[in-house]
Amino acid sequence: MNIVLDGTTLNINDVCAVIYGNPVVSIAESAKEKMKLSRSIVDRIISNKEIVYGINTGFGALAEVEIDEDELSQLQYNLIRSHACGTGNLMTIGLTRAMMLIRANSLAKGYSGVQTRLVEGLVDFLNLGITPCVPEIGSLGASGDLAPLSHMALPLIGEGSCYGKNGVQSESRDILLSNGLEKIELKAKDGLSLINGTAQSSAILCSAASKIEKLFLISEIIFCLSLESKNGRIEPFYSRIHQARNHNGQGVVAERIYQMISSSNIVMNGKDKPVQDPYSFRCVPQIHGPSWDRLLRLKEALEVEINSATDNPLIFPNLRNPGENEVLSQGNFHGEVLALAADALAVSLFEIGSCSERRMDQLLGLNRKHLPPFLAQDSGLESGFMIVHYAAAANLSLLHGRILPRGAFSTPTSAGQEDHVSMSATAALNLHQAIDEFSNILACEALIASEA
Repeated sequence: MNIVLDGTTLNINDVCAVIYGNPVVSIAESAKEKMKLSRSIVDRIISNKEIVYGINTGFGALAEVEIDEDELSQLQYNLIRSHACGTGNLMTIGLTRAMMLIRANSLAKGYSGVQTRLVEGLVDFLNLGITPCVPEIGSLGASGDLAPLSHMALPLIGEGSCYGKNGVQSESRDILLSNGLEKIELKAKDGLSLINGTAQSSAILCSAASKIEKLFLISEIIFCLSLESKNGRIEPFYSRIHQARNHNGQGVVAERIYQMISSSNIVMNGKDKPVQDPYSFRCVPQIHGPSWDRLLRLKEALEVEINSATDNPLIFPNLRNPGENEVLSQGNFHGEVLALAADALAVSLFEIGSCSERRMDQLLGLNRKHLPPFLAQDSGLESGFMIVHYAAAANLSLLHGRILPRGAFSTPTSAGQEDHVSMSATAALNLHQAIDEFSNILACEALIASEA
């Protein structure tokens, strides 16, 4: 598989390919030309001694401090070193590779004014299996994912540590030497552009979205087992019911379930059916459907975000009137769109998990038609699947703690200059961690439904 970075066509499948495999990554020639053009604007600004934020000033609350030309390179090194202060466990190699790919693609759009060599360096790392060691906690999701991306940037300048192709952690300078690579010499704006973006948030969410999509489909298969075990009714999945309400996700889920369950002799021809099934059976399209829609919205947001310029300032070459509105300070680094989508989907995992737990209780309880208590062969002497339900309930309790919206906890930073932050990386990590608990609940239902 080959991935060509042009700043426009990267997709979630490409990102996941880098997480789980080793596709060959390259840079489109058109992207290189755009990067060279925007870099020429940076060089002109320095040559003309213009004062422009992000090029020859301090950062954040220190934006008013002017930096001498002979210190511009040192400014970039200082920035990366001072911002590489993450905490917590190291990101997985796969997620870090995804972060590198997304950052490289964003820079390849040509709005950042960096040396082409920076993007080439990231691509070299991806192709050679070199992965920076990056602590997962430290980003506020504005101004981008600064701390994680700073750790990502350190090995490019021969500092910090990274994993080699064999997965062994070593000093970056040693891995560069063993792979025949030279450390990159930073110039004006290079350091800022490397670390100012939403690549960590986006990488984690691309992985989460891919996993959750599969789990949502699996949850429907498991539900069909439960419906069959319950001797449930097929009517709630008739298409005309959902056309009468016409929410997209609801109809899609109902159709998938109908296609699977309509071949079941038990569901279609079973005797002694209830007049109505409990909500956790009857209302699955209405419960699962909105979550399917939320997943699609997250994927749409990600497809845009991983092809976006999320640096600040951005450079827009004006060939007709050089210098006029070419360098613009703005807020594309703010990850609110990702934080809100991630928080919403965390609620969705809880909702579907809660529904799953209720079905387990329906299949295990006393006085259930067709089924012995707790599905035990000799109830009383044996406890059957009683504690499988307990395990599901314990995981549901953990999952309940995930629904608190991380994006709602903005903390003003940088002396009030960065007074509202998105917490997109925190929301992304929270969602990614929720996947295990959600998976455990579905596994418990699968065990119980299969036995029933």
